[in-house]
Amino acid sequence: RMRTMGVMRSRAILAALGVLWAGAADAAVLTAEEAVKIALMKNTQIINSQAGVLESRGRVLGAYGALLPTFSGALTREDSRTDGSFGPQLIAGRLLSGPPTDSRANGSSTSLSSSWGILTPSSWADLSSARHSLRASRFELGATRNDVALATRRQFYEVVKAIRLADVAGGALKLARDDERRIRAMFEVGSVSKSDLLKAQVRTAQSEFDEIAARNLVVVQRIGLAGQIGVKESALGEVDTVLTVEPRTYDEATVTAEASRNRPDLMAAEATLKAARAAHSAARLSRLPFVTMGGSATFNSRTFTTVFDTTTARGFDKSVGARIAINWNIFDLRLADAQIAGARARLDRAREAHDALQRNLQGEVHQQLLAYNEAVEQDKVAQRGLESAVENLKLTQEKYKVGSATILELIDAQVQLQTAQSNVVRALAAIRVAEAQIDRVRGHGE
Repeated sequence: RMRTMGVMRSRAILAALGVLWAGAADAAVLTAEEAVKIALMKNTQIINSQAGVLESRGRVLGAYGALLPTFSGALTREDSRTDGSFGPQLIAGRLLSGPPTDSRANGSSTSLSSSWGILTPSSWADLSSARHSLRASRFELGATRNDVALATRRQFYEVVKAIRLADVAGGALKLARDDERRIRAMFEVGSVSKSDLLKAQVRTAQSEFDEIAARNLVVVQRIGLAGQIGVKESALGEVDTVLTVEPRTYDEATVTAEASRNRPDLMAAEATLKAARAAHSAARLSRLPFVTMGGSATFNSRTFTTVFDTTTARGFDKSVGARIAINWNIFDLRLADAQIAGARARLDRAREAHDALQRNLQGEVHQQLLAYNEAVEQDKVAQRGLESAVENLKLTQEKYKVGSATILELIDAQVQLQTAQSNVVRALAAIRVAEAQIDRVRGHGE
């Protein structure tokens, strides 16, 4: 009895360990949403887009710096010494010449200065351009996130499709080998011809070829997914291969209106257009005069000079000054013309990019909805084909058992079932990709 209880206890422990292992295995399975989360943190496009936002923020700070006053201060200490100076020298108001002399001088002062462009229209326009560029960079980051999410989902379902098709190819190879063994046995007893055996061998060879290609394709697609999300292929783990879909109905007008409101690339194009307009205005305003104001102050300036053991001192306690100036770069007009031309070219490109997105929005929505409806219809056809292939295989097997169907007809029915299974896998993957494309076109790619 004690031994029985020990065995039962061991089985319970093994069962518990099995549950824990299954839970760990389930936790290691990579889903499409988890792949998207990883890609949004590690994808190269995301990192570059974030760097673009940081760069635009720096440009805004620089534009503010051109408008705010600048201050600088200096604490100066000077020491100098001259040995063996000769020639006429001014000493005590008299010009004397004598033997070479030595002299020393030292001094100190504290100074402050400031400058402020109080009326610089081009700088204000440049600030407006920088702020719109920052908004555009942030919207572009959102658009990049949507694009990366779509590309990740598309690649994820390519991996799922490759794995499922590899399983179908593996099943087909097993059937082909079983059929070849069966036909070989029948050939040895004279029930089938040599031609039937050769056909079975050809089918087995083709199935082996397809299975090898399918397994290699799985590795290739996994490498593509790993590169997309920014990890090594060896760290990718298992991929969730469940393909379940629930067909939906989309209203084209609603999707188009939602895309107009939420698409970050549309908002980025609009912000870029505003930034280009402000930059063009800044370039044109640079031809006008601008007003600057400045001031300076120096405190406790002292200079001591020693010659012939005679020390003289010069200095003052405080010196202040202010200035206001009207500046006009009248000799840089050609440079201003070049800047205006470059800004105009950027404005034209930004306007065309903005107009193209707006112009093609409805067509893009219509195209994605067509792709989704096509994938749904293909799935319906594939499901009907799979049902027919399964029923045909059952009927053929029954006929073969009673001798009213040949082994080649049975093999053909198995091949048709394999093709139907592959079509279902491709249709389901196409639906999931089409759903992701519609989410992206609506501005909800993440």
